[in-house]
Amino acid sequence: MLFNNVTIVGVGLISGSFALALKQKGLAKNIIGVSRTTASLNTALQLGIIDEALPLAEAVKKSDFIYVAIPVDATIAVMQQIMDMVTDKQIVADAGSTKLALCNALAQHHNRQQFVATHPMWGTEYSGPQAAVQDAFVGRCCVICEQEKSNSHALATVENIYKTLGMHLVYMDARSHDTHAAYVSHISHITSFALANTVLEKEKEENTIFELAGGGFESTVRLAKSNPAMWAPIFMQNKHNVLEVLNEHIHQLQKFKTSLEQNNPEALITLMKNANKISKILVKKQ
Repeated sequence: MLFNNVTIVGVGLISGSFALALKQKGLAKNIIGVSRTTASLNTALQLGIIDEALPLAEAVKKSDFIYVAIPVDATIAVMQQIMDMVTDKQIVADAGSTKLALCNALAQHHNRQQFVATHPMWGTEYSGPQAAVQDAFVGRCCVICEQEKSNSHALATVENIYKTLGMHLVYMDARSHDTHAAYVSHISHITSFALANTVLEKEKEENTIFELAGGGFESTVRLAKSNPAMWAPIFMQNKHNVLEVLNEHIHQLQKFKTSLEQNNPEALITLMKNANKISKILVKKQ
């Protein structure tokens, strides 16, 4: 499997890492970058992530495979443009963190079968082409949604790409994906943002924060460094599920608050022992 030309729409963390991995594995001869910003394209060219930069229409026309990894609020419109242009010889995949809105938007498109909806479950708090990592996807999970709506060749090709990059595959419908993503990813980011704001509100002297911050604090607020332009659209597009998870999270926080207010160490210990059970799940994942 070797593509003559692959287009990445968006030249940031995910697409940049994807492009580097394709090159490392010898899956693409030429990688074309598409971006709204010239600066990002220039950086991606300088870093060797892409080989050339072209406008969307030219890039799509030239490519065998198109990979879209841009903020989810822009994805639907861009994907509709791409799907209008592709032929039955081309394959399109996305890497968005939400799937239901996009899958619904493309459900009736005459080229729907050329599209494979995917979500590689990896990311960092950094963004831009300079954040791209060559072995990013190794050992990670990739979710493929609505695989029955993709033609067999497109699906098998995308499956083989992700497997070659070292990922294992999970299949689910788009609605289930968005529900699960809210629990394992989206709420983590909201919690991190909220904790950072809490500390910043109470600790007006920044030096105090830096002096006292230990590993636990740093790891908990790491995600608060994530790009708001990417995450706000994710929260909004998955609002129903995020609100549901957020309500449960607030409920759990209230239990800790009540235990403290009632001077009840036994209740605190019970809550924490129950939380310790998560370690068994995480061990199984490794």
